[in-house]
Amino acid sequence: MELDKPFVRLPYKFDVDRLQTELSQFNDADWLAHPSGIRGNSAIPLVSQGGKNNNNFAGQMQITESLTRCDYMLQSMAAFNEVIARSRLMRLDAGAEVSAHVDFNYHWYSRVRIHIPIVTNPDVQFYCGDQVRHMRAGECWIFDSWRWHNVINKGAQDRVHLVVDVSGSARFWEMVAKMSMLDPDDQDWHSQAHVNKVAYKESKQAPKLVTEQYNVAPVMAPGEMHAIIKELIADFSAQPSNQPEVIAEYSKLLYALSHDWRSLWLQHGFNAKGWPQYRALLESTARQLRPNPRALITKSNEVGVNPIIMQRIIRAALNTDQSERFNN
Repeated sequence: MELDKPFVRLPYKFDVDRLQTELSQFNDADWLAHPSGIRGNSAIPLVSQGGKNNNNFAGQMQITESLTRCDYMLQSMAAFNEVIARSRLMRLDAGAEVSAHVDFNYHWYSRVRIHIPIVTNPDVQFYCGDQVRHMRAGECWIFDSWRWHNVINKGAQDRVHLVVDVSGSARFWEMVAKMSMLDPDDQDWHSQAHVNKVAYKESKQAPKLVTEQYNVAPVMAPGEMHAIIKELIADFSAQPSNQPEVIAEYSKLLYALSHDWRSLWLQHGFNAKGWPQYRALLESTARQLRPNPRALITKSNEVGVNPIIMQRIIRAALNTDQSERFNN
């Protein structure tokens, strides 16, 4: 998700000792390798599809068995009072790096990732846009994942963050807007921000954690598809290095997809009888993209447009495995 600033510090402070104590119960066998095979990067799912050990973005999100063992982590996530998407403990090994990239898939179109460092060291550096930050243990940060970003752990200790993905209510984004106006390096930041110190509470009853239940539709609504397409066209049309004829070609192709998708939707909606036609339209659009993934690039971050189209539209528009839940 795009933010006004590369980094925004949120007004929360967490009990590092308690977080580290709960973290210590896990061993190496509990950590899943990164789904893209990034070396030195692993995770423990805390909220996942079906509450299982997976890295899936879509589907009914539930608390995992790992999170039920971590009372304070659960309390910390509940403290945001937001609908929680896929969330995990993320480990970056000593000496490892996450190379520079942009998060442009469908999940990140409407979500932001909250970082709560649990184990870290001053040699862990997070780069985003033209800024670099070390997030200290117990702090709370979000960042602009639409900008190029990467993380390097040059220290001798593994880094572990609790990461919580949210779309955010109006209250959340009002808080972000307020915090964006403050400089987190000011000495009086804490007094200005009215920091919420999230203390551990002993209780036999776990707090209620609200998780995403309907994060992808069996068929993307035509209004959503049109909005995504219109925004993307505006972005690559504003890039002066793009060839005008290719801009025109892609604009025509994407608007044709939007119009034909709406026509199909008005006939079939979520009905399975329309799935073959939806799928054929998506496949036809994908075939008409130029072979060069960077035939066009965006102005906002200079990312190739083809991968954005594939991840944010073509692969996200049809999720027939979700149809049963939407029909109940």
